[in-house]
Amino acid sequence: MFPPFIRTDRSVRSVMASVLLALLPSVAVYFFLFGPPIIISLGICTVSCLLAEWVSLLLRKKTVIMFLSDGSAVVTAWLIALSFPPISPWWMLVIASITAIAITKHLYGGLGNNIFNPAMMAYAICLLCYPQFMTKWVAVQAKLSWSEAWSLIVQQKLNFSGLTQGTVLDTVRTGLTSKMMTLKQIKDLSPQNFGQWGSPGYEWVSASYCVGGVLLWYLRIITWHMPIPFIFTLSVLSLTGHIVDPNRFVGIIPELLSGGTMLAAWFIITDPVSGATTTRGKVIFSVGIALLTFIIRHLGGYPDGIAFAVILLNSCVPVIDRYTQPAVFGRGKK
Repeated sequence: MFPPFIRTDRSVRSVMASVLLALLPSVAVYFFLFGPPIIISLGICTVSCLLAEWVSLLLRKKTVIMFLSDGSAVVTAWLIALSFPPISPWWMLVIASITAIAITKHLYGGLGNNIFNPAMMAYAICLLCYPQFMTKWVAVQAKLSWSEAWSLIVQQKLNFSGLTQGTVLDTVRTGLTSKMMTLKQIKDLSPQNFGQWGSPGYEWVSASYCVGGVLLWYLRIITWHMPIPFIFTLSVLSLTGHIVDPNRFVGIIPELLSGGTMLAAWFIITDPVSGATTTRGKVIFSVGIALLTFIIRHLGGYPDGIAFAVILLNSCVPVIDRYTQPAVFGRGKK
């Protein structure tokens, strides 16, 4: 990550601790708005990821304590919990954790060798296999108690009816497809109606990801070369689409603050392992993800296409890095 002539005391453990610290504002907002489900999901994912990491390290005959304590499995667990609906059933969270750690990470050689982003691969697999659970998001007015959240997630005894809602992207896609949404309703998706249409509360969660992302930027864990081009490209595409055809494209605000846009911008595409490593490559990588996300959202079969876009661009990283290498130190360009 750092050239050989730069000395740094930053370790994997300290980087992962910084990422977890940056995610805390989002966890706090989640808990304040939606209650205990997010804490229960975080606990299930954390335990599952650590167990999957432990078993994988034993099978690979690696030093368990050293790798288990580096924090990478916990970061993956938190990203899974935050990207999945907070009322996802426990068994689906366990499947997602095993997919992320045992298959996506250790099957390719462990930390630093995985080609694909573990959290996004887990999300994509579960979205393809269990779409009925991946589209059920807890409503802000539900205000579940600890016992209700436990019954819903772990025991699965509580009825979903009246507790769930769709995101803005789900609502718009369904409304436009069924001709039940008017142009006026789409125009109501404006900053003045922030948090009051489609998916109340989740806009504040998206805003909290920006707070954590700026913290990572300030701590120099990440650079601007991925989140800013990603957000800018998606904004330009959204604005252009809304101007050309307002009956189909919802505009910048709901595009950026719905789904997993902000989580992806600051915490997913900035993954130093599965993302591009060169400066120009990072920009190309992030712009490509934004373009694919926009295409999948509005022309594909899924309301939010970030996971698929990230995975597709992950597979392109070797080519991107190869053709964006800077000149060798001390030599001129070709």
